[in-house]
Amino acid sequence: MEHPINILERYWKFTEFRPNQEDIINAVLNNEDTFALLPTGGGKSICFQIPALARKGICIVVSPLIALMKDQVQALQDKGIKAMAITSGISYKELDTLLDNCIYGNYKFLYISPERLQQEIVQARIEQMHVNLIAVDEAHCISQWGNDFRPAYKNISILRRLHPTINCLALTASARPEAIEDIIKELDFIKPKIFKQSFFRPNLAYLVLHEDDKYYRVETILKKYKASSIIYVRNRKLTLELSAHLNNKNISATYYHGGLSNSEKDTNMAAWINNQKQVMVATNAFGMGIDKPDVKTVIHLNLPESIESYFQEAGRVGRNGEKAFAVILKNKSDKQLVENQFLKVLPPVDFIKQVYRKLCSYFQISYGEGEDITNDFDFNSFCKTYNFNAILSYNALLVLDRNSVISLTKQFKNKVSIQFIISNNALFNYLNTHPNLSLIVKCILRLYGGVFDNETKINTLNIANKASINESDLMHALKALEKDEIIALKASKTDAQVTFIMPREDDKTINRIAKGIELQNELKQRQVKAMLSYVENELVCKSVQLLSYFGEKDVKPCGICSVCTNINSAKKPQDVGALKNELIELLQNGAYSSREITTTLGCTDIEIKAVLKLLLEHNIISVTEANTYKLSHL
Repeated sequence: MEHPINILERYWKFTEFRPNQEDIINAVLNNEDTFALLPTGGGKSICFQIPALARKGICIVVSPLIALMKDQVQALQDKGIKAMAITSGISYKELDTLLDNCIYGNYKFLYISPERLQQEIVQARIEQMHVNLIAVDEAHCISQWGNDFRPAYKNISILRRLHPTINCLALTASARPEAIEDIIKELDFIKPKIFKQSFFRPNLAYLVLHEDDKYYRVETILKKYKASSIIYVRNRKLTLELSAHLNNKNISATYYHGGLSNSEKDTNMAAWINNQKQVMVATNAFGMGIDKPDVKTVIHLNLPESIESYFQEAGRVGRNGEKAFAVILKNKSDKQLVENQFLKVLPPVDFIKQVYRKLCSYFQISYGEGEDITNDFDFNSFCKTYNFNAILSYNALLVLDRNSVISLTKQFKNKVSIQFIISNNALFNYLNTHPNLSLIVKCILRLYGGVFDNETKINTLNIANKASINESDLMHALKALEKDEIIALKASKTDAQVTFIMPREDDKTINRIAKGIELQNELKQRQVKAMLSYVENELVCKSVQLLSYFGEKDVKPCGICSVCTNINSAKKPQDVGALKNELIELLQNGAYSSREITTTLGCTDIEIKAVLKLLLEHNIISVTEANTYKLSHL
């Protein structure tokens, strides 16, 4: 068997492992059931990829994240390693062929979702495979105490029955002690080897800053640290607004959210990855699998829903080892906002039953039928049809997705049908006077032969690629052809696709998962409470708070977070004295706001607040009606 370090050098071009990687790999190669808790960016995938490459056979990788599966498969294929991912939208015939390839085609990795493990054909073929390892990525999903619990993850135990002699490796970047116990129990580990790397990042300063004008504070941070940055915001609209605002302030920014097309995502991602744009403004749809080492700041404009998700998002900063900053900006309205966003929209069981029944009616699914049927889904139309609250309904659909009642694929897609309504000769006469549309029309005619005779559904992405234009330009061209009465055009947008995983049984379907839904709602409430406690606690080091949440003990203060900095500033009265003299000298020129003072003197909010408080108490300065500060004797 080839030594792991040789495999690392040949395929990854590294000459040494990161902390804990080699010990985890050796435990796996010794056929031990292994649990690995590594922080974001800790190199989890190598821990199963190298053992699988060192031994004969194929590694089964279970993951809930389709995008991450595809990224990892592509990365392996780029290295010349045979790997495949079986995701949604694959026909039975194609599935049959892919599974055969895994048995007979010398594949080293099969990435699969836990939902796929319910299929008899998948189980039967995996039993025939020469499996050398079972790897469970995002293993916290198997625990009811884990962030983003997915009941389908309990199907993983099927793999252990199919290959009882093969060991299992479970990996996660975020799990509290009770979740770790649950994972080990659910995966039926025997005397597991447990590896937990400390989440302490000595180069990372966690800052929680109170700021009424958050946009201004974002600008000051980005102008001070002119390096790669991620800003997480609450919704898609804010990604557009804030990125436009930053560009207007000469800070180059792009944006990312789940509603963008794949080409838009790729374009915006590449601009940020290649440092053509300093800032990526994004929803929490962004970041999984991103390993950009030079990110200097991660800023949360709004409070995250849990410490688990915050820790993962903040962990994308400073992977090159240089000092970096994870910043949460808060103000008085944030507590109410986070409760409104994450708690008041938790769908109760009765509402989920109602949404499920109406979803079946919307797609005309008969009782006892619907299994494996996929439909394009216009979410806004659905909510309007049944007068549902959009946010509550969306969360209900996510619950149905997590519990494998449906599969919800979130993507914007143009659904377009056309028919040419003039003769062939008339069309070419038209193109003689509209040469800009000639290539597009010719591409359509070559791809769709019956488009003169029948209304024809077209693939806009295929046509756009063939004509070397983007989809939005193609849609403009089609609308121009419609306006000139060359074609009849039907165009609609869908938000998503819905696949019904199990037959319709109305309330019976939801009753089976009702207890789990209630437990998850309780967990969400505890998570939001923990997040609020974190941002409000100004007495305990931020790093200590975070690491204690994940069960680490005897953690020492970091010395660089917002709490530690505040405490250290309070211990330096001589600095306060020097700043006091600078401020008095500045105010001799007239009144200044606190923002103007910090900008002019180049000090922090914490420092200036202490000095302002001191000077106000001694009546040396006073506050004007315009909420600025001036010397009292002037």
